[in-house]
Amino acid sequence: VQLQASGGGLVQAGGSLRLTCAASGRIFSMGWFRQAPGKEREFVVGINRSGGITYYADSVKGRFTISRDNAKNTVYLQMSSLKPEDTAVYYCAGGIYDGTYFSSSEYDYWGQGTLVTVSS
Repeated sequence: VQLQASGGGLVQAGGSLRLTCAASGRIFSMGWFRQAPGKEREFVVGINRSGGITYYADSVKGRFTISRDNAKNTVYLQMSSLKPEDTAVYYCAGGIYDGTYFSSSEYDYWGQGTLVTVSS
């Protein structure tokens, strides 16, 4: 299975962006991670297959919303009230087991990343 992330770009603080991750096949758990310059990759949000269970990092809770369309094998990340500290390369991840996971080791497939830059 291949994952293709898109939707990144340059946005001013307070703005919004929607990231999309399209999978070439069926995926169960899905998630987004990000890596800022000079920092380690960190968990952002995870979602189970039905979309009924989500888990957000505290840093994005209330500002980001994950959703998925299983008919299209696609997951979305709606990001609002963006801050300069949200600047990072965002990676989508998919797993072969259902659930909501925050550890990168629980995911089997990774997208190539899409850059989000938030200017102050």
